[in-house]
Amino acid sequence: MNDKLYSIALPALTVAAFIALWQVAAGHYPPEQFPSPIDVVKAIRELAETGVLWGHIGVSLARFAVAYLMAVVAAIPLGLFFGRWTRCHRAVDPLIQLLRPISPIAWFPLAVLWFGIGNAPAIFIIFLAAFYPVLLSTISAVRSIPPVYLKVAANFGARPWAVFLRVVIPAAFPGIMVGLHIAVGTAWIHLVAGEMLGAQSGLGYMIVDARNFLRTDAIMAGMLIVGGLGLAIYRGMKGMERAIGRRWGVNP
Repeated sequence: MNDKLYSIALPALTVAAFIALWQVAAGHYPPEQFPSPIDVVKAIRELAETGVLWGHIGVSLARFAVAYLMAVVAAIPLGLFFGRWTRCHRAVDPLIQLLRPISPIAWFPLAVLWFGIGNAPAIFIIFLAAFYPVLLSTISAVRSIPPVYLKVAANFGARPWAVFLRVVIPAAFPGIMVGLHIAVGTAWIHLVAGEMLGAQSGLGYMIVDARNFLRTDAIMAGMLIVGGLGLAIYRGMKGMERAIGRRWGVNP
């Protein structure tokens, strides 16, 4: 069996085993307490046919895209700057290390107080969840660049901006992508948490609303949709990473 077939067959077997175990476990509980895979599929179909599902997915994806892009646009330039100019980084590092361990959820009462109920508090929480992983990974990636790269560029008379654009950024790219992948996971988790706490729409709100009506099938349907969308976002980022890496000669 070749590698391509393995890459398809093994995940398929894993998913099948998971569904089988789920079905067996659900047989020991009433459907209202632990719905079976069939019940959850029916709930997904019901949500899709009524149009409720697509509206919540659209709202969640829009919030995530806005907040994540804001975090990336803010964190990567700062990380590149602090990675290259260590004195500036030493000046702000105590503040970063003070704020970074604070859970984004802990900011939620203040976010509601500052921004009110709606999109803004959730976007703020997602921004915080994505900002620090990207910032710290970018700083680490820039500092990990072999000094010989910079010396060779200097010997060829490259200007500082050329060195920054053609040496520093491509060399730091793999490390930056590690932070972007971590930030996707943390931001997506906190998106759902933020929508559960104060939003009136989105997948997190849909799950809480299903709980209020004791619809465990709809709760698990929402959880599976959250996981599926997270997987799709991850796969999309991996494809983008490979394309950029090939362009810069990082990946074959």
